[in-house]
Amino acid sequence: MSDRSGHNNSALLAASNLHKTYRLGRRDLPVLRGVDLELEHGSFLALRGASGAGKSTLLHLLAGLDTPTAGEVYFNGTSLARLSERQLAILRNRKIGFVFQAYHLLPELDALENVCAPARIGRMPAKEAEERARALLKRVGLGDRLDHRPSELSGGEQQRVAIARALINDPELILADEPTGNLDSATGREIIDLLCELHAERKTALLIATHDASVASRAPRALILADGRIVSADPIS
Repeated sequence: MSDRSGHNNSALLAASNLHKTYRLGRRDLPVLRGVDLELEHGSFLALRGASGAGKSTLLHLLAGLDTPTAGEVYFNGTSLARLSERQLAILRNRKIGFVFQAYHLLPELDALENVCAPARIGRMPAKEAEERARALLKRVGLGDRLDHRPSELSGGEQQRVAIARALINDPELILADEPTGNLDSATGREIIDLLCELHAERKTALLIATHDASVASRAPRALILADGRIVSADPIS
């Protein structure tokens, strides 16, 4: 079912004619030039494009971390433009998990504390948050690294902590922005294997932005972003 904007009200996530232009001094820099996409509940989509194509900008708009110059983003049929900053923060905390290329772990916290952080921000009781975090860290293969700080972990281990952190509040959507970009090829494959396994187990919708065709090929469907536009949307065999 679609509304007047043409987006599917049953989709978990939908973007309608998204534009984003940044002002640099006296000139405008258009990054997105009219992007449409839909992501159904529990589905897996890859967004492929070269560096500078606008992938990260698009993910920031989809998560409500930035606002579009034109167009709208809908989450479960509600336009993000209608939400207050507090409502957006609650949405991101409870409904969306993030996995970033640079991990973004807090250096002063150990693995368990990093994973617990979003749950505690969401006011989950400390005991429940710790139980969930321990179970998730065990699931991602880090049951023996709970008290290690990020500086004591390899890049692959830090990304596993970040994945566990993204899942702590049982979100409906995981947004992964170049999750293998800082990893060697073997470790990168392990991380993508893990994300695919968790997607299948938990039925969480997954959107991975990547420049790597081999990573994109793990999704049943891929959008290709070039020069701020979706230039193709192909099923991947």
